[in-house]
Amino acid sequence: MYTIGDFARLGRVSVRMLRHYDATGLLRPADVDASSGYRFYTAAQLARLNRVIALKDLGFTLQQVRDIIDERVSAEQLRGMLRLRRAELAAGMAAAEARLVQVEARLRAIESEGHMPADDVIVTSVPAVRVAELTAVAASFDPEDIGPVIAPLYDELFRRLGAAGIAPTGPGIAHYADAPEGGGRITVHAAVVVSAPPREGDLRVHDLPAIDQAATIVHRGSMDSVLATAQILDRWIEANGYRSTGYPRDVNLEVPENRDDWVTELQVPVVRG
Repeated sequence: MYTIGDFARLGRVSVRMLRHYDATGLLRPADVDASSGYRFYTAAQLARLNRVIALKDLGFTLQQVRDIIDERVSAEQLRGMLRLRRAELAAGMAAAEARLVQVEARLRAIESEGHMPADDVIVTSVPAVRVAELTAVAASFDPEDIGPVIAPLYDELFRRLGAAGIAPTGPGIAHYADAPEGGGRITVHAAVVVSAPPREGDLRVHDLPAIDQAATIVHRGSMDSVLATAQILDRWIEANGYRSTGYPRDVNLEVPENRDDWVTELQVPVVRG
């Protein structure tokens, strides 16, 4: 038998917490001295304590914890519940991380407001190019909406290219258009340069039209953080007497495993304004 202090040390919890669990009926002492009121615990009670702490730390309320434990959930069922809860927490963390990236992108855009590059932007013509592509619709042109759509598209595109025996011969080129259903939705085109005959169907191969004039700038880093670079380009276009005539093309110049090391050229079609 262990005193409450010894049991607290064994279970890596506080004495105050054990007293609270006793008061709420979550974990009663194995014995209580009638004269002194001292609580005593057994090593076997560590199993229940571990379940209580694990469930509480995963966000279950104490009432939920009590219901789970008192229903004598098996170890396998408990593991399944914990795995599910872990997946939910991981998804929440990923969503929070994505929001942090977007906040950082907005901060960089604010910090770049006084920056007008003299040499970073080049106006050039872009030739037509043969591409294979897949399309899907995103909720908006916000990077937070584009990213979750375009990444799976490219995965599927390269899978289908492999199945068709078509090898990429140039960079990936993402391009965009207003979706037919409107409402601010965007048709996302995940494309890659190929040397193959035109085709339709589950893998479209066609010629992406030339751009007579494009204002271009190179973005370094994940496309989740492209906002500041894109807004620098937009301000340059306006300040230099041009106007945009469409969505940019994103040309993947370098795509290493670390997304922060990506190099992407943004090509915005322009005319003299």
